[in-house]
Amino acid sequence: MRALTVGMARVWMAEQWGTPDTWTFVEREVPRPGRGEATIRVRAAGVNPADYKHVAGPRPRVELPVPIGYEVAGELVALGPDTEIASGGGAPGDPVVAFRIRGGYATEVTVPASDVFAKPAVLSDEEAANLLLAGSTAAQMLDVTNVGPGDTVLVHGASGAVGVSILQQAAEIGAHVIGTASESSFARVRRFGGHPVAYGPGLADRVRDAARGPVAAALDTVGTAEAVDVSLELVPDRDRIVTIVAADRAKAGGFHAVAGAQPESAAFRDAVRPKLLQLAAEGRLQVPIARTYPLADAPEALRFLAEGHPGGKIALLP
Repeated sequence: MRALTVGMARVWMAEQWGTPDTWTFVEREVPRPGRGEATIRVRAAGVNPADYKHVAGPRPRVELPVPIGYEVAGELVALGPDTEIASGGGAPGDPVVAFRIRGGYATEVTVPASDVFAKPAVLSDEEAANLLLAGSTAAQMLDVTNVGPGDTVLVHGASGAVGVSILQQAAEIGAHVIGTASESSFARVRRFGGHPVAYGPGLADRVRDAARGPVAAALDTVGTAEAVDVSLELVPDRDRIVTIVAADRAKAGGFHAVAGAQPESAAFRDAVRPKLLQLAAEGRLQVPIARTYPLADAPEALRFLAEGHPGGKIALLP
């Protein structure tokens, strides 16, 4: 009789709504992959604000307990019958990356094979595990605002994970980015091709001086009142303003708010994964890593992330 599990794994679970300090690190059986599934031995798990925000309180169609973590890099352990990974083929031992999964904060995880791709060799496990959530969010923000060659784009929070990906993807398009940041983060914005400006009083005038012409679009990754107000002041076309944080302001102001849980966002982010992996494989999309933590220290890693200025991505290492 075929075993129903691959083995045991340690995994972080939200068994009640609340902060990461309420999560539990438990041992669970890893289901053997069925048709259309793959099992991954996790080498690194990406750390994102969504990991804790999505279990901070009750959400529609989400039931407890919730396994934590949306993206990982690791080693393929097993494939279900008649199954290939999304990029084709796949065999035990292959290095892979997976995104839009559940339960990535784990030592092993069984997931849909359609969410698993060959890992670009140029990326470390830590980098690969942090590529796709920020990258697909950035790609969608550029897409919904119709950013094109020659556009001048304002990015609020340009030194953060999504902001850094926007900088690089905008450069691929041929757009020019003016990015808000603290002065301590100006070098990071410049490193990835942006023109940094300090947030704070007088921001709109500083952006005008830097743009020397119209600002075609505004992309908000921080959600502050200043970010939204300046975007509305500088960009006349509301259809070319987007936020990933200030959904209430977007609804009231008639501009875009995108989130991974929206069906149209999910479809876009699924479809853009191969393109982002190709850009990374060609060395055209980098993922700065600030710090790594043992998997067992996930709450501590998220406290560091919540401080707001990690200086790059964070990875958990089983």
